[in-house]
Amino acid sequence: MDGAALSAAIAAAGISTGAGLTASVRAVPSADRQPHDSQPPGREDTAGLRCPVCDGACEALGAVDFNKNCEEARGLVLPPAGRLVGYARCRQCGHVFAPEFHAWTPEDFRREIYNDGYLQVDPDHVEARPCANADNLLALFGERGRAVRHLDYGGGAGRLSELLRESGWQSVSVDPFFDAATAFEGAGRFGLITCFEVFEHVPDARQLLARLDALLAPDGLILVSTLLSDGEIAAGRPLEWWYLAPRNGHISLFSRRSLAVLAVRQGLQTASMSALFHFFWRRQFPSWASHLLQPG
Repeated sequence: MDGAALSAAIAAAGISTGAGLTASVRAVPSADRQPHDSQPPGREDTAGLRCPVCDGACEALGAVDFNKNCEEARGLVLPPAGRLVGYARCRQCGHVFAPEFHAWTPEDFRREIYNDGYLQVDPDHVEARPCANADNLLALFGERGRAVRHLDYGGGAGRLSELLRESGWQSVSVDPFFDAATAFEGAGRFGLITCFEVFEHVPDARQLLARLDALLAPDGLILVSTLLSDGEIAAGRPLEWWYLAPRNGHISLFSRRSLAVLAVRQGLQTASMSALFHFFWRRQFPSWASHLLQPG
């Protein structure tokens, strides 16, 4: 299956690929924090650096201030943190990542990124994005969505699942940061797993996809949103892309090729319906979602 059929189905259903990008925010000062000591990777630092997706050799791209965030396009420019975060790019698959964060613990992420100041750099994650994603899923799957168990992985406080349950879906949500103390073993398998705006936040995407695969039913489908970097990042160019934003925790940025390599390593198939939305599945595309393969 190619992505063209999926793209046509999405267009016919009226799915938005820019959900949650229209709200405005007011600039406010950044929260006080104790930054880690760090240096951006130079050529000598990337000599032995391997890609976390394909294990390929990497090159240094440069560095940005830690406070660079996704809301700058809407006017929120935080004061410089005085701390540079370096990014590297895999020469083989094009995956872009920030090596510093691979040594961070969950507590580091909670203290430095997912703290009281996070809402100002991602205001849409509370309501606007879950509402848009719920509308998209209902339009995309219709009545079929009610017949399968749904897991929203990385769903924050669970607002998306709450909205879907109101529409008759069998939906649950789990988030490693919101539900750190919640045991999820024994939850069974899910016909549909969504993972919206999560992949760019994790240093080890291979581990994340393996975790999702372990929760996927044999005839299951994974729907991921993460914005592809193709055409946005290149060696020798300033790191100005809005989605490259360490203050938001955007530390893993995928190219189309690196996403495909990630799927192959896990033994999955993949197709993108846009630069933002991507499917993963096993050998055969799920029969219950076969309507997505119909043109128009």
